[in-house]
Amino acid sequence: MIKIFKNFQKKDIFFVLICIGLIVLEVWLDLLMPDYTKNLTAILTAPGEKNISEVWVNGGHMFACAVGSFCAAVATAFFSSQIAANFSRTLRTRLFDKIESFSDAEINRFTVPSLITRTTNDVAQMQMLIAMGMQAMIKAPILAIWAICKISGTSIMWTSAVLIIIGSMLVFIGIIIAICYPKFKKIQRLTDDLNNKARENISGVRVIRAYNAEDYQRNKFESVNDEITRNNLFTSRVMGSLMPLLTLCMNALTLSIYWIAAILINNKSGMPERAQVVEDMTAFTQYSMQVVMAFMMLLMIFIIMPRALVSSKRINEVLDTTPSIVYPKEDKGVSFKGEIEFKNVDFNYPDSKVACLKNISFKVKPGETFAIIGATGCGKTSIINLIPRFYDVTSGEVLIDGVNVKDLSKNELEKTISLAPQKAILFKGDIKSNVGYGPNNDVDIDRVNDALSISESSFIKDLEKGIDSEVAQGGTNFSGGQKQRLSIARAVYKKSKIIIFDDSFSALDYKTDMLVRKNIKEKITDSSIIIVAQRIGTIRNADQIMVIDNGQVVGLGTHKELLNKCKVYKEIALSQLKEEEL
Repeated sequence: MIKIFKNFQKKDIFFVLICIGLIVLEVWLDLLMPDYTKNLTAILTAPGEKNISEVWVNGGHMFACAVGSFCAAVATAFFSSQIAANFSRTLRTRLFDKIESFSDAEINRFTVPSLITRTTNDVAQMQMLIAMGMQAMIKAPILAIWAICKISGTSIMWTSAVLIIIGSMLVFIGIIIAICYPKFKKIQRLTDDLNNKARENISGVRVIRAYNAEDYQRNKFESVNDEITRNNLFTSRVMGSLMPLLTLCMNALTLSIYWIAAILINNKSGMPERAQVVEDMTAFTQYSMQVVMAFMMLLMIFIIMPRALVSSKRINEVLDTTPSIVYPKEDKGVSFKGEIEFKNVDFNYPDSKVACLKNISFKVKPGETFAIIGATGCGKTSIINLIPRFYDVTSGEVLIDGVNVKDLSKNELEKTISLAPQKAILFKGDIKSNVGYGPNNDVDIDRVNDALSISESSFIKDLEKGIDSEVAQGGTNFSGGQKQRLSIARAVYKKSKIIIFDDSFSALDYKTDMLVRKNIKEKITDSSIIIVAQRIGTIRNADQIMVIDNGQVVGLGTHKELLNKCKVYKEIALSQLKEEEL
């Protein structure tokens, strides 16, 4: 918790100091009230004629204290809300920036649903703690200590009664927190699972309906939902017992004060002495109630704090994670041509001890079209992921124009490479912003149209708004082939020296596939093209074709060369085309 509060900005600390000042003022005004009450009691219980002017003066002071305390409380609430909002914004920004720096290894370790929960739900828990609890966390200790100091000299018996009740309250609170804390940890983990199940159901709704599996998916969701409900009910019931316990303590304290007052009155012989006990009892009752109210305020903190502690730990886990891939800060200043070379590359995923790629070596010259083919799961995409450093090699080197990718800054590497991934990803907006996607908000319309022409995205002409047509989140308002063509157009628009097409022609029909490849060959002559594909027709005209089998290179050459010397390639080719077509 201390570590996460280090995320406060300087202006937030200034607001915190203002809040502390306002709370001290509020407590001071609240603790003046019993003194005026004691004076009124003395005036009203004194024998003889009453001095009404003194009653009005003391009553006026009490009213002024009440109004001043109210104003201070309202101002404190305003500033604490401001602090909480600023703090949560800072925390979300830091989490977002941190997650953006993660490689695929860290994202897979935390999982996407968990990272979303930590950025939203966990931050919301911290915001609630500050907005609702900061006033109580500061006010309660000040009020309790100040009130105890004021009553400590009144009577040892009364003071002892207050301390005994406070001790009992602390024991109750400690036991309840010890019971609930493990459950709160479990609730946050279950929230991750719940988000995961909900996300799975929403994203896979078409498949679920196609297989009539609504009941099966509902049961999976309900299983997690019921478990999180049971845990929430348990913690709510246990935490709910705090209020009755504190009310019991408060009533016990009131009875103790009256009982002790009765003893003290019986021990006094004269009326003045007995009247003094009544005055002290009146003031002491109010002071003791202030102490109890301080702990009643802390009750809210004790309800929020356990879950906030769990959330702070989960947030710190993300913020304290060191990304496995670190980039140099300064650019090399190299003018890249697009040459790619793998030298004896081995690679295995962080959660696996088995090598995914073994001794991969090849070279792509600037302006060449290089294709990779192989069976499903043989390691084609793993090779592609090593070029933009989604993962780092286990051993060996990946070079761009002779420079190890590990020595290139993030800016240089990302400017040099553009990628059309296996699964076409589109963002909410319009076609123009998706094709011209990047750090520069000024989209070049001519370049967008050229890129769409290369990707054969003629379907855009049929749309009412053309390139200004809306794109839904995830591109759900377009077909698979349309999304792939827009993804290809985005990769082409960037005009990088290295363009990677990771099986991004799979949803295209043969004619469109051929036309797109023809356009790329004719219009993109100064970039190195890497194509990962399953279809022989997509790659047969590449300058070089690399055949991968079980993570190893089993063939490298042109289409004709591989037909003659690579058995694996020939088997793939004959499974798709007749021998005369080859």
